[in-house]
Amino acid sequence: MASSETKTLWRPVGPEELRLIELSGWTEFPPRLPEQPIFYPVTTREYAMKIARDWNVPASGSGFVTEFEVDAAFLSNYRVEDAGGRAHREYWIPAEELTVFNAAIVGQIRVVDTFGNAA
Repeated sequence: MASSETKTLWRPVGPEELRLIELSGWTEFPPRLPEQPIFYPVTTREYAMKIARDWNVPASGSGFVTEFEVDAAFLSNYRVEDAGGRAHREYWIPAEELTVFNAAIVGQIRVVDTFGNAA
């Protein structure tokens, strides 16, 4: 399924989601909770940093920005959504499609920024 081209995406996470990513061997994101119908990786590191700092830190004491590569051909099946301006763009992956999204991750998920108590 993998093509030779990838697209870099980012995902802000809290400490519990980060622990589950680590348990996967840094290769997949955990299933969504019932109240979370969408998985939303974002298109810029800056946007991910804002979410990790402004949402994850107040909610859980720390926030992390993960960076990862996704097969570009797979990602072309999804639109980039505007979540409040050009600086706030993200992909909306339905929760039931997260397993196939995880399979399209190329390489490992990396932590590139840390905020709050874990910094």
